Amino acid sequence: IVNYQVLYQRMAASISGIVNTIKELEEWLLVYQYCNTIKELEEWLLVYQYCNTIKEWLLVYQYISISENGCWYIRYCNSIKYCNSINYIRGMAASISGEFLQLSNGNFNYTMREPLGVVGGIGAWNYPFQMATWKSSPALACGNTFVFKPSPFTPLTAVMLGEIYKEAGLPDGCYNVIQGEGETGALLGNHPDVNKMTFTGSVPTGTKVMEACAKGIKHVGLELGGKSPCIIFNDSNLDNAVSGAMMANFFTQGQVCSNGTRVFVQNSIMGPFLAKIVERTKNMKIGNPNHDDTKVGATISEEQALKVLAYVDIAKKEGASVLCGGERVVPDASLSGGYYMSPCILVNCEDHMTVVKDEIFGSVMSVLGFDTEQEVISRANDTEFGLAAGVFTNDLKRAHRVASELEAGSLYVNNYNVYPVGVPFGGYKKSGLGRENGPEALDLFTQVKSVYVEMGDVEAPF
Repeated sequence: IVNYQVLYQRMAASISGIVNTIKELEEWLLVYQYCNTIKELEEWLLVYQYCNTIKEWLLVYQYISISENGCWYIRYCNSIKYCNSINYIRGMAASISGEFLQLSNGNFNYTMREPLGVVGGIGAWNYPFQMATWKSSPALACGNTFVFKPSPFTPLTAVMLGEIYKEAGLPDGCYNVIQGEGETGALLGNHPDVNKMTFTGSVPTGTKVMEACAKGIKHVGLELGGKSPCIIFNDSNLDNAVSGAMMANFFTQGQVCSNGTRVFVQNSIMGPFLAKIVERTKNMKIGNPNHDDTKVGATISEEQALKVLAYVDIAKKEGASVLCGGERVVPDASLSGGYYMSPCILVNCEDHMTVVKDEIFGSVMSVLGFDTEQEVISRANDTEFGLAAGVFTNDLKRAHRVASELEAGSLYVNNYNVYPVGVPFGGYKKSGLGRENGPEALDLFTQVKSVYVEMGDVEAPF
């Protein structure tokens, strides 16, 4: 539903439907066993044809994505990066190999990496196409079959990816999509024939996925929430630091798990920093995501918008001050049914405040002052999360020193929220398990078989 208009209706997957889907996936595993080399599997994936196909689908993709989640960034989201992601996995798949160990007396051991079998995936609504691509491509490249449940807020792009895979030549049954709410995801995760689950979403839901996998002793990959720090030292390029702080908070209406929503600014530059960032934030145009000059689109739902606004109210009650934003807005009459909010900057924040500790998932920046390097490192690490962190400084030694001490899976120096193809992404602590978008992803979709070969006689004590 967008602006109270129903765009698409689909029945949620039933228990019998999921059971039948998993059964079909197991049958398709026999096809992969027939296709017994990575080279043959690559030829089936037809990655280069996929890249050409997705370019042709770009306009459809943009329309569907904007309609589903209201994010203006889709218009500027170059589909090539998804092509490159698939292409990268294709190249890495060719290097999947085991190891050889020479032992005494001519004996030896070797290892093989083999598929896990049926892999289930669950995605969130903020980057639906990226999640479907990041999860399905390594699973398929490693010889698994894959079934994906997208968020009920963004059900269409995952289906579109299936159409692209099919057009590119991937056989039916290798990539599958089921629709539904949380109950559908639970059915998928609890199915005894699903050998791995990969999930992106909140910590509470991720905990449930992990519990289900624990009961079945299944492999699990989790990319969860964060409350990441963005640290700005007084020797940094101030304009770049302001740009980085905005990218760390306001991109995609603040609905990014790795966002650096705790912006630590060295006190000696606090005044100039606030003056610049408030001016630029107020100039961000809120409006129709389809318009080229729009910089702020709609929040995903009324529930999420009310949640974000409630956090702003809590922050004010706890002593924080609003420098700008934090209000529901109606850009024009045609958008009255959308959930638009002005990007918010909070000052006079303290580490103990709710808005500083909780993941909000909205355009709310909490600015905190600091004096020394060791102080800010200690405060930045004082969180149950550890997804990402940013450091702005012109001192290269300091950049490396601080990066090594921050407890986070992804670190950005003099930039923020940058995900080049091939760079692993994932978190520390409660922000998740495993990595995506890098070579480590392939390790997580395979299992190791060890083979010992005896070249002599068997020695037995009986």
